[in-house]
Amino acid sequence: MQKVLITGVNGFIGSHIAERMIKNGMQVYGLVRITSDLSLIEGLSISLRYGDITDAESVQKTVSGMDIVIHNAGLASDWGYLELFKKINFYGTQNIVKASMEAGVRRFVLMSSVAIHGFGSEQTMNEQSPIKTHGFHYNISKWEAEKWTFEYTKNSAMEVSAVRPGNVFGPKDHTFIEKYLDVLVKGQGGYVNGGHSLTCPVYVGNLSHAVYLAATHPKAAGETFIITDGYDITWRQFTEQLCEKMGIKPPNLSIPFAIGNPLALTLEKIYLWTRQTSAPLLTSYRMHNGGKNYHFSIEKIKNLLGYTLETPLDEALERTVAWYKALLKNN
Repeated sequence: MQKVLITGVNGFIGSHIAERMIKNGMQVYGLVRITSDLSLIEGLSISLRYGDITDAESVQKTVSGMDIVIHNAGLASDWGYLELFKKINFYGTQNIVKASMEAGVRRFVLMSSVAIHGFGSEQTMNEQSPIKTHGFHYNISKWEAEKWTFEYTKNSAMEVSAVRPGNVFGPKDHTFIEKYLDVLVKGQGGYVNGGHSLTCPVYVGNLSHAVYLAATHPKAAGETFIITDGYDITWRQFTEQLCEKMGIKPPNLSIPFAIGNPLALTLEKIYLWTRQTSAPLLTSYRMHNGGKNYHFSIEKIKNLLGYTLETPLDEALERTVAWYKALLKNN
């Protein structure tokens, strides 16, 4: 039985990856901090190892004896200070990569992001598309981590693959989908530029399938893979389908990008100047994500690893809405 360590196993994406690996017969270990909330992995057969990716010494023992390491832990936010993003996403990645190499890990999977390709391309982007971080701190830290990882390990025996997910959604998503539905239910939702920009949703179950292939398929070694659900879909279309499943009216409000983005930039400057720790109501990242085309091809993972979409959008939205309604009922 192969042993796999998942960093950030207690989070939304990490918990789903763990479920997939358990389902596929792997012995799953999870790297968490002593203070981590473990509610999302309750009942799962996971052996926990305690450490912090920003503390090199604390992660060294956690990777011992592992066949595969899936590095999922990180700071995923549309706003924040560059030094914090680099501390967690860049230097934290360095720590876990070095420890994994020293421990003789066979395959290392880095969870990256399509955000490193930027926003606003008129063409469908792929793994070879230019890197355009647009100065966003999250994008910068993820690209630097991915670039460094492949460079540092190029002559090592440890195989490395990277997965670049799109906008992930699904059950247990307290970061995006719960907050988005909260706003829609209250009738306070809206679009950027009418919601006509292409977006890149990926259901978390489909993502976990792609991560499993990246962790086990022989042809995945040394490769990067973009993963979305592969639809040509706009924010308005995605939101309207989500609202239909919820039985609520879709939003009618919209803000032009030309107005919203300067406002967001102003708010961000004020927040940075006053050293705020929470994000402003509007951020430039959100404006770009919602108001610029953000669309990608998944032909590479389909052709090279034989990836197929397990859960279509209609079913994915039904499962997500069912989880959200149960959440409301229990609260």
